[in-house]
Amino acid sequence: MLLYMSNGSAGTKSTPLHSVSVAGAVVREDGRLLAIRRADNGTWELPGGVLELTEAPEAGVAREVLEETGIHVDVDELTGVYKNTTRGIVALVFRCKPSGGTERLSEESTAVDWLTPAEVEERMAEVYAIRLLDALDGNGPHVRSHDGRQLIG
Repeated sequence: MLLYMSNGSAGTKSTPLHSVSVAGAVVREDGRLLAIRRADNGTWELPGGVLELTEAPEAGVAREVLEETGIHVDVDELTGVYKNTTRGIVALVFRCKPSGGTERLSEESTAVDWLTPAEVEERMAEVYAIRLLDALDGNGPHVRSHDGRQLIG
């Protein structure tokens, strides 16, 4: 994970560390949404990961979705910015359209599935489900914070 800190001098309070991640809210023509079951903790989430230092956000989304699911995407637009206040992670979520490829597992995913919005709500924790549901409503980009378990505010 890439962590950055702004200038701070000895004896002064340092700036909090944050990492930036990207995720794809991949929506098929039939309205189903692409999701993975993570290999590290078994939770259902959007495909995504840490943005590399020299990488544009849209390129990072396309890379992460392909790596984790086998699906190529066209990136449409930013639909939300989500901050995990406990872990210092800022996630940028982009709505995407599938443009090819075949679903497959990876080192980071133990399942890849196309879910209905109702299935998203059933399988995912609220802090992750809201990212997919926000991408569907057309009112973004949304800006939300959570503590890893529940939304704040």
